[in-house]
Amino acid sequence: MPYKSLHTFLSLLLIIFTSCQTGKKPDAQQIVDQAIEAHGGERFLKSAISFQFRDRQYRALRDGGVFVYSRTFTDATGQQVQDVWRNSSFTRTINDQEVDLPEEKQKAYIASVNSVIYFALLPYALNDEAVQKEYLGETSIKGEPYYKVRVTFAQEGGGEGYLDVYIFWFHQQRHTMDYLAYSFQENDGGTRFREAFNPRTIGGILFQDYNNYTLKDETIPLGAYDQVFEAGQMEKVSEVVLEEIEINSIEGL
Repeated sequence: MPYKSLHTFLSLLLIIFTSCQTGKKPDAQQIVDQAIEAHGGERFLKSAISFQFRDRQYRALRDGGVFVYSRTFTDATGQQVQDVWRNSSFTRTINDQEVDLPEEKQKAYIASVNSVIYFALLPYALNDEAVQKEYLGETSIKGEPYYKVRVTFAQEGGGEGYLDVYIFWFHQQRHTMDYLAYSFQENDGGTRFREAFNPRTIGGILFQDYNNYTLKDETIPLGAYDQVFEAGQMEKVSEVVLEEIEINSIEGL
């Protein structure tokens, strides 16, 4: 092949390659990995985190794949209640005395404890084995650029809420998880949209509070909730605020 023809051919290949690279959509796994790093990275793996949420004290201790989640509160009768969920067991104590519970109640209490801690530690849990991630594209909220990622769960290992669906909005530069929407099946089902506020870093881990919104029109798909939020058509139902946050390294315990 003559030199000029070869040069033209190689230039054409370079243009095609560059175009393909430029047009390549971001990888959902990479987006989540960047978000986890931005929110605290490996500090999640070996830590004891405690916080107050709605008059209940929660504690999450993680050491790699080993975890102990607990909540402590005073019930309406003035008794001290503690729920403790470990990898393979659940116990409830009332005034330091362990009580027997039917399996149905154990599952309900586990789901309740896990739900609060799960949201508090997002996006860390998005690399659990049962998580299935899908990149949905780019968008903007309040003039800021975001990647949109859909998360579903495999039935095996997905827990009681494996049918739940989540959409996350990760900032393209900061990699922070600033918004999320989710549909749930429990208690007759429903959807929520959350907007992060009051970000603060404690012990190297980024924590956020959330404005919690709902949308009564069930015909609008979850992935379009950012547009509905931008249009001011969401109804705020509550605030999710974490207080008295404390972090300890497992090595320091």
